[in-house]
Amino acid sequence: MVVIRLSRGGAKKRPFYNIVATDSRNRRDGRFIERIGYYNPVASGAAQPFSIDQQRLTHWQSVGAQLSPTVQRLIKTVGKQAA
Repeated sequence: MVVIRLSRGGAKKRPFYNIVATDSRNRRDGRFIERIGYYNPVASGAAQPFSIDQQRLTHWQSVGAQLSPTVQRLIKTVGKQAA
């Protein structure tokens, strides 16, 4: 099953997450199919903390990909802030 989830990167104490579409059997930071966005929880200043390609998200959901609970929460939170 394809799942859309976070993949951790960045340095110690400075996390950076890529939002990726991957097979659910792969490791968290392992191989992925496509990078569709990012989440930077420690963004400051003019840095954008969250970005996602909405067209690719819609595509992956249309072919049966499931969102992880964290990605689902992030999308819902950003959707409320944008409105």
